[in-house]
Formats: sequence, structure tokens, C-alpha cells
Amino acid sequence: MSRHVIDVSLYLVLDPDLCGGLDGMVETARLAAQHGATVVQLRAPNWKKRQWLTCAQQLKTVLAPLNVPLIINDHVDVALAVDADGVHVGQSDLPVQVVRALLGPNKIVGLSTNNLGNVTELLSPEIAASIDYIGVGPVYPTTTKKDASPVLSHDEMAAMFASCTARGVPAVAIGGIKLGTAAPLMAAGANGVAVISAICGQSDVPQACRDLLREIKPAQ
Repeated sequence: MSRHVIDVSLYLVLDPDLCGGLDGMVETARLAAQHGATVVQLRAPNWKKRQWLTCAQQLKTVLAPLNVPLIINDHVDVALAVDADGVHVGQSDLPVQVVRALLGPNKIVGLSTNNLGNVTELLSPEIAASIDYIGVGPVYPTTTKKDASPVLSHDEMAAMFASCTARGVPAVAIGGIKLGTAAPLMAAGANGVAVISAICGQSDVPQACRDLLREIKPAQ
């Protein structure tokens, strides 16, 4: 199976608390997609499944005309129900091979990891065929993910970025990334940055996106 080509340079992870609920998430996603966000992920760990479905349907409606992929965190059933563009899972979620089997060959599958040994294992040929990109982090301290792993050192994350690059898998840095901290990550070898509070809850979402892109794009 050939890997999907996905631009992960500015990857927005939505947060219902920071965005002010479902309507705020949809509006934040719309504005961000119009002003440079290249991927949008729905993540709402405390929501009931019906809320996930309603929000995903609305996100799909606003993102599809802008050609910005909608990724669903963890919930494969929600992704299938709304024909989302893909699913992102963590180490304690469904294995990527299972996710790929459920979604089929035409969807995007992303996976989070937090150590180099794990990257090496995940990118073995039998597993790597199921993965379109890898999230690497946390690269900075984060308050939006309560069960986050310890922050990676610069050398650790650079080695993980290099390992992904060597195998042709895009690496997305995630965890506590704010304006002013993205450029060093790109310089260390990331293909993009995943942000939450740098966009969610900002008073001027378009400007927040433009500011982040000025950091990201020169480093690419």
C-alpha cells in the first residue's frame, strides 16, 4: 500500500474547553482552515459519542470545501459514520493495523509515540505500511493532555524525527507548542507542528495561523 501524501505543516487539534464548546470548535476549524491550517483533528476526550458525531458532521461540512483533512482522534466508528479523512490513535488505542483494516486503504492513519525505540518498532515494514504520519512528543510541557508522557529532550526528538524521515514517514511535533517555539522544531527535523492552545481560544484565529506559518514555512 502506498503512503498517503499529507501536508502536516500546521496541524490543528481542537479542544472543546478552549474553543468554548461545539460551535466554537467548528468556527475555529473553519477560520484556521481558511488561513493556513493544513489538517484538523477532532479531539474531545470527555464528550459522549453523540457529541462527537454531531461535531464531526459539522466539521466535515466546513472543511471539505477547503480541502483540509478531518482526522478523528481514536474513534474509528465516528470517522466511518461521517466519512472523515482519517483517524489518529495513541499507544493505548487500537493498533494501527486494526485501524487500517477498519478504515480501508484510502484513509489517513496517524499514530503518536514518545520514544525512539518505539519509532523503530513502529516503522518496521509490517507496521509502517499502515501509518501515514507519526506524532512525536511531548516536545514541551503541556497542560491540555493530562496523561502526557515526560517531555522529550532535544536530542531525543531530533533522533525520532530523523528516524521517521529515513523511512519516509512525516513526523509531527506535538505538546505545548506556542508561537515562538515552532521554528526550532522544524529546524530539528519535524515536518510540521500540531498545536492546540496556539490557535484554540485565541481572540484572532486567522492572525494566530498567519503568525505560526511565518515560523513554520521559512524553516521547511
